[in-house]
Amino acid sequence: MYICCAKAQLANKLPLLTQRSEFLYLQRAIDETVSMIRLQIERIKQMYVLLDSFYQLESCVGLTGILDEAFQSVGLPDESAALRDLSVLFYMQNIESIEAASFKTMLLVANRLEQPTIVQLLQECYNEAQEDNLLFRQITETYLLTR
Repeated sequence: MYICCAKAQLANKLPLLTQRSEFLYLQRAIDETVSMIRLQIERIKQMYVLLDSFYQLESCVGLTGILDEAFQSVGLPDESAALRDLSVLFYMQNIESIEAASFKTMLLVANRLEQPTIVQLLQECYNEAQEDNLLFRQITETYLLTR
């Protein structure tokens, strides 16, 4: 499950985006997302235990690339605060879309394996990713209306 690697990367790097954004709603949403990510990591660990497996460090180059691009393009000294905030919103929506798609795929597999507890844990993660995606879309709309 590359998602564990991706979640660890997000938990470490997203707080930096909070520091680079100025819009208070955006800062709060990122902080809330980091809290949810930590819960999702715990759920993923539970899944490994239920599957009598263990986590092996794997590559999540794709998501790491998106995060690295986000951090390189957000917060350049000559950028306006509005451009930084909109860049953060752009990347957050992309990240949440990738997470939702990943959890949805894992849900399909778990359903086939007839693992109801794992299905429930994945469903919770999927629902949170969907909610976060909607939240960042709403923040973008609010941001654009107030500017």
